[in-house]
Amino acid sequence: MTTVDGMRCDVDSTNMSLPASLKVALKEWDVVCRALESGKQILLLRKGGIHDVEGVFHLEEQNFLLFPTFLHQKCEMLKPQTQSDLVTRETEPEPSKIGAAASVTDIFRIDQRPQIDAMEDLHIWSAAQIDMRMSYKPHNPLYLILLRVYRLAAPIEIANTPAYAGCKSWVPLDREISSSSATAVIDDSRYETARRAVIDRLRRA
Repeated sequence: MTTVDGMRCDVDSTNMSLPASLKVALKEWDVVCRALESGKQILLLRKGGIHDVEGVFHLEEQNFLLFPTFLHQKCEMLKPQTQSDLVTRETEPEPSKIGAAASVTDIFRIDQRPQIDAMEDLHIWSAAQIDMRMSYKPHNPLYLILLRVYRLAAPIEIANTPAYAGCKSWVPLDREISSSSATAVIDDSRYETARRAVIDRLRRA
């Protein structure tokens, strides 16, 4: 369990590994999925889908596939140096391609903007996107999630059915996807260094 000034998560970050197969995916912007898959960032920001039981944070799923989405991506929500990575589409692709999976190592509740400002160089989002995340449903806490990301042996194509459409975070897939041959995007030492950098910045903020 990780603790930062009373913020706790129930994830054992010292023993992270994927199950042999996965059937649940988290929908996220394609450009963010690619940043995660390339090792550019290890964090996500989320509201909802996280339960707080006596100060311990539980995500609905600890291991999941990354399901890239395209329709709600906005250039102005990305830092200028990342905007060229944005792929725009008028419709979601058919089929969709899933190339990575992730394990949650830590979850922290964000109570003040300086906590996110301390992560400025660790993500691809613009200030406008951070403002939007902070102000959306202001009564709901914002959570910072650290992910150990794994690249699948080969991208998997899945039919982009109506069941996967709409504004939802989690999508149960219609079949199991093998993750037994997935490889970590960054090695153990590099990941732990990046993880510790986030935790140290949270403490200082």
